Amino acid sequence: MLKQLRIQNFKGWKDTGTIRMAPISLFFGANSSGKSSIGQFLMMLKQTVESPDRKAVFYPGGKNSAVQLGSYQEMVFHHNPENKIAFYYRWSLPEILKFKDPVSGQAFSGDNISFHANVGLGDKDQHTLVLDQLKYELLEEDESRLSIGMKRKSDTKSDYKVDAINYTLKRKQGRVWYPGAPVRFYGFPDEVVAYHQNADFVQELNLRHEKLFRSLCYLGPLRTKAERLYSWTGIEPESVGYAGENTVTAILAAQSRKISLGFKRPVKPFEEIIALKLKEMGLIEEFKVNPISEQRQEYEVKVRTKGSKDWVDLPDVGFGISQVLPVLVQCFYAPAGSIILMEQPEIHLHPKAQSALADVMIDVINSRENGKDRDIQLVIETHSEHFLRRLQRRIAEDAVPQEKVSAYFANIARTPATLEPLQIDIFGNIQNWPENFFGDEMGDITEQAKAAMKKRMQKTAKPEASA
Repeated sequence: MLKQLRIQNFKGWKDTGTIRMAPISLFFGANSSGKSSIGQFLMMLKQTVESPDRKAVFYPGGKNSAVQLGSYQEMVFHHNPENKIAFYYRWSLPEILKFKDPVSGQAFSGDNISFHANVGLGDKDQHTLVLDQLKYELLEEDESRLSIGMKRKSDTKSDYKVDAINYTLKRKQGRVWYPGAPVRFYGFPDEVVAYHQNADFVQELNLRHEKLFRSLCYLGPLRTKAERLYSWTGIEPESVGYAGENTVTAILAAQSRKISLGFKRPVKPFEEIIALKLKEMGLIEEFKVNPISEQRQEYEVKVRTKGSKDWVDLPDVGFGISQVLPVLVQCFYAPAGSIILMEQPEIHLHPKAQSALADVMIDVINSRENGKDRDIQLVIETHSEHFLRRLQRRIAEDAVPQEKVSAYFANIARTPATLEPLQIDIFGNIQNWPENFFGDEMGDITEQAKAAMKKRMQKTAKPEASA
């Protein structure tokens, strides 16, 4: 689970500042305020980790990628190629990292890792991305145990020096040489291990980093429209897909899974959980996925809406249901330890359902499977006041601890833009509510009252004028 994040010189952000990441992390702001860029940056790093090209520092994306960011000049702040993109994040480890220095015999362990890197264009070659430096820090209970990194020699793009703090690297006998460039933006190359007697542990750092980004999944703001028939051959998709195209496939693949919505709460089949959440949001009365026949690998989604006795196909109910279904399925389908990035999960929902969706998200972070916490983290970009208001209420009611929610507002009134934390207290109050956060509500009420008064005065004055 991500604990902290900071991005510098990326798209509209000169510096986001250090972002506190919680189990539910919310980002608000006007259109084109830069809030989407945070998720885009994380997804670019995920694409890079999963790219087959080990030499590519960043993979900005291709035709079927979650994000397509173009060239470095297109993604760097102010499109200035001289700017360097710097980033930092810290995450908690699901399993403690332990190893022993084979030279000194000293044991090391940590439950958190932090990572920092600087990336820019080469000194001479203005078309090649170069990693200037990377650094890992292993922490245990917030105390640093060691740090190790690589830094590029200023006169070359391919020679790097390895430095460590609180750990003495011992090189093997032989001539002095420098290891080559890191793998992608984060990886120690094999030469680091080959050159030292006691650097094997860096391979574990590489693996833990890759595991972090493989735990990320993304759901975009526009989901695919509902179909009348869905085919399923028995495969288990990794996720519902960037546009929710695998939603029904995921429901079918999860038929044997059972989920609890919290400690000591009853365990229910996966499909029943989805139906329950749709009902609690006031969208449907019942929901089921049926096979067309035993001879065909095709299925239909049937829905019964409130107040109706008839079952209808999914395309025949409100568009909002087909848009929120991928959100619900992704939240409960994702493997334990997943980080789910979502844009506008509330899209096409009426205000009451938007409020209820916040309760669903609380259930998601509390959910359990096979007797263990699922440890799901939600990173949500939203425009919904109703969603936030419900979370504020639940914090006041102690339904969700205040520290499990973080919220940020992208303020474009300042230049450069700033990402401002919303200070939510234990009573659910926001201490620093930004001006016109969700529009000028009081201004609209005041102007409406003025207009109404003016109209009444005009109506009262008319008979006198005719007399």
